[in-house]
Amino acid sequence: MRFNGTELLLKYKGKRIMFVGDSLGQNQWYSLACMLHVSQPQAKYIVDRTGRHYTFTIPEYNIWLLYLGNPLIVDIATNKGSRVLKIDSISSGNVWKQMDVLVFDTWHWWNRTGTRQTWNIIQEGNRTYKDMDRLELYKKAINTWAKWADSNHNSTKTKVFFQGVSPDHKECEGKTRPQQSIGGLYPGQIELENALKTMSNSIVRLINITRLSQYRADGHQSVYSYNHMDCLHWCLPGVPDTWNLLLYHLLIS
Repeated sequence: MRFNGTELLLKYKGKRIMFVGDSLGQNQWYSLACMLHVSQPQAKYIVDRTGRHYTFTIPEYNIWLLYLGNPLIVDIATNKGSRVLKIDSISSGNVWKQMDVLVFDTWHWWNRTGTRQTWNIIQEGNRTYKDMDRLELYKKAINTWAKWADSNHNSTKTKVFFQGVSPDHKECEGKTRPQQSIGGLYPGQIELENALKTMSNSIVRLINITRLSQYRADGHQSVYSYNHMDCLHWCLPGVPDTWNLLLYHLLIS
């Protein structure tokens, strides 16, 4: 398979493509922005950032490539100084509905604990919880999103994709070749696929990048990250370019 950035620019002229999720979605956004720029290196482009909202635009084609940082997809609200994770609520969907293409991802923030955790309390309906099994919590969030998409998605306007779980590796320092063998499938990926099966129609396409990325312990930022060993995010050019190759073929087919 080959990537033809010019073809994508022409087909999606005047369109808005948005990635919604955590920093792995941002990794893919960066990758696609670079791939489009390389296809038309003489074209002027604009990069802008406002908070967690990133925009890459090529005015000649009036194409907008956006990234919206929303690592958990579902809502977090502040109530009397406490951060409340509303596991059955999505209020940011009006922005999503304005897009022509949406690519969602979420997984890695669900396992954060201590000071890295982004909520204090979990709320589901009228019930509140201090904590919950994290895989069960992730499952509830994914199913909340699936119900939202079933109720709100306009398939005549917007193409919707969900990026599979991007795997991390316990060891990546010094790796220079893909692994010969890998472990089992991530539990989060299984729950994601199960949630997509519950949807009333096949309006969402899964970009199934998990298995192929598990082989690539050599593709992480490793010691070249800012100030820590990074076996979660990916170098560019690199693995996210392959994710975008799959996305490209889904978009033009």
